[in-house]
Amino acid sequence: MKKLVLILGTAVLLAACAGKQSTISRDGVLAQNWTDEQLYREARSELDSGNYNRAASLYELLRARQPEGRYTEQSLLETAYAHYKNEEQAAALQALSRFEQTYPGSVDMDYALYLSGLVWFNEDQSILNRLASQDWSDRDPEANRRAYLMFEQLVKRYPQSKYAEDARKRMAQLVDALGGHEIAIARYYAKRNAHIAAVNRAQRIIAQFQNTRHVEEALAIMIHSYAKMGNAQLSEDTVRVLQANFPNSPYLQKAWKPNDMPWWRYWK
Repeated sequence: MKKLVLILGTAVLLAACAGKQSTISRDGVLAQNWTDEQLYREARSELDSGNYNRAASLYELLRARQPEGRYTEQSLLETAYAHYKNEEQAAALQALSRFEQTYPGSVDMDYALYLSGLVWFNEDQSILNRLASQDWSDRDPEANRRAYLMFEQLVKRYPQSKYAEDARKRMAQLVDALGGHEIAIARYYAKRNAHIAAVNRAQRIIAQFQNTRHVEEALAIMIHSYAKMGNAQLSEDTVRVLQANFPNSPYLQKAWKPNDMPWWRYWK
């Protein structure tokens, strides 16, 4: 009899374990009697633990169960965040687009715009700290522009948002990155003696990115290109602009004799 009781007890224990496994298993199988709240809490727990794939799967199950329910709005935002952390840009943007279309008046719209900017920006703060001296001119300019637009919307629509300050900082980084992309193109043209194209790019930098560090080099490229084109007057006029704005510029060392030394000696 004791042996039978032992066997039955073991069977009950195994069944209980199996039931628990079906409830919290990592393959997405869930007990049918879980409440929406339990399901949401499990998904959030997985998100907080960094298990982003499982979190996204659980949120999807929750929304399938209650497409208009209590947790749907929040789960959609958290799904986007899970995809962002998992470096799934397209999936994150899709979730955010759905959120913005479905809940245009949400109190969390500032966060949705901020997260959209982060997805395009594609770097979290810890990576930024490690790459503080990175030259971003080789980043995708279209992604930079989209990130800037998302952050700009946030700052304009929600200037008091807790995300606005960080968005402004990232906007400044993005402007510098876009200017860096333009200066790289201007430098490319100048090195290949395409001087009209180089001047046009340099002028664009001065007009659109006048508050960035790239203006100094843009002026130097114009000085060099004008001289190479045989337009000494424009070259000297631009030298005076460079002197007035950047009196200690290394480019001034040879500004009056651009033929003596290639300008790109100073170009990184």
